[in-house]
Order: sequence, then structure tokens, then C-alpha cells
Amino acid sequence: MIPLSWLLSFAAALFCIGLFGVLARKNSVAILMGVELMLNAVNVNLIAFWRYFQAAGAESSRAWTFVAVVLVAAAAEAAVGLALIISAYRKRKTVIADELNLMKG
Repeated sequence: MIPLSWLLSFAAALFCIGLFGVLARKNSVAILMGVELMLNAVNVNLIAFWRYFQAAGAESSRAWTFVAVVLVAAAAEAAVGLALIISAYRKRKTVIADELNLMKG
């Protein structure tokens, strides 16, 4: 079995890559991909702790419920985010986040 510290290190690295993608990118689609990476890091953490507590003798399926909720929220966020990006692209002909100021005045 893979040690918990390795899984947590992997999830932390995945989260940091996603955070860097959100903070450093100007393309709206790349920002959305960074958010998805961060949500996947949360899922890795949930499953890692579930496996750790299951090995300790605790029987619970709450982790899978949380993973399902996070996956559904990630899918909904991606669908709504891509719809907004496509709508903004049709109006402004750009997906650069700095230039998308449609809500201003």
C-alpha cells in the first residue's frame, strides 16, 4: 500500500500546480483548467484519508460521497465556466482574462 505521506505530497504538488495555473495564466480556459487541478487534488486527499482510516479499522463510505459531490461540482463549474467563456468570446473575440470586463458599466 502506498504511504499516506506520498499521497498527500502528490496532492499538494497537484494543488500547487493548479494554483500556479490560476495565478500565472491570462487565458480563461487555462485558469479553468487550474481550478480543475485543484479540485482533483482535493479528491486525491479525500480518497487517501479514506484508505488510511479504512486500514485503521473505521468503516465509512462518507469519503466516496464527498468525492462524488466534488466531482459533480467540478463538472458543473466546468460547464458553466466554459459557457461563460464562449459567450464572452463571441462578444469580445478574446479569452484573455484581463480583457474580459463585460460586467463593468
